[in-house]
Amino acid sequence: QVQLVESGGGLVQPGGSLRLSCSTSGTPLENYSIGWFRQAPGKEREGVSCTRDRYGGKFYAGSVKGRFTISRDTATNTVHLEMKYLKPEDTGIYYCAGAPGHLIMSACFEAENFPYWGKGTLVTVSD
Repeated sequence: QVQLVESGGGLVQPGGSLRLSCSTSGTPLENYSIGWFRQAPGKEREGVSCTRDRYGGKFYAGSVKGRFTISRDTATNTVHLEMKYLKPEDTGIYYCAGAPGHLIMSACFEAENFPYWGKGTLVTVSD
């Protein structure tokens, strides 16, 4: 069982930045594809970004491309989501999710492909 823990959410003004982190203990995350999903109030969960296992590949939803950056820190066994130029529509609960091995790009944005989930961290973009 892989237990993922998100951190870094908070309240930020439009145009601001936040860095989310997804971590676990004991299991090398480099062996997993890690996805970030978000769920806004009254909306379905959507895939935001994904990094495949150690063999690489990073993907972004069109709505965040150029503003969000996903990265791995193998030293701390953490996956980060750097979010810049935040907009009110980025508001939601952000979840990280893990899947063993190497997902293809389309699979990276489908929640059903990820068996392991964190509990989420709230991001609010507002004046």
